[in-house]
Amino acid sequence: MRRIKLTGRERAVLKAIGFADARPGEQIHDYTQIPLEDLTDVLNALLTAGFVESLPYREQITAADLPTMEFEVNPSYAHELKNSMQSSWT
Repeated sequence: MRRIKLTGRERAVLKAIGFADARPGEQIHDYTQIPLEDLTDVLNALLTAGFVESLPYREQITAADLPTMEFEVNPSYAHELKNSMQSSWT
């Protein structure tokens, strides 16, 4: 199993998404207060890595897409992501 290393912004976005249900992009933006272009970059990095999935499915998103999309943590990585987030806080 590989060790996942996350940036602070990636951790903030994953915390905003949560591990239970899909979260609308607008809600993630409101929670994180990350500038829209930067948030789009972070989400695209998480999508590319496979850690997050978009609804409807997209490989990449734009800032214009964000309000109409939902995002959820990929269940295949949920355990490793939780461990990575916990280890970064200790």
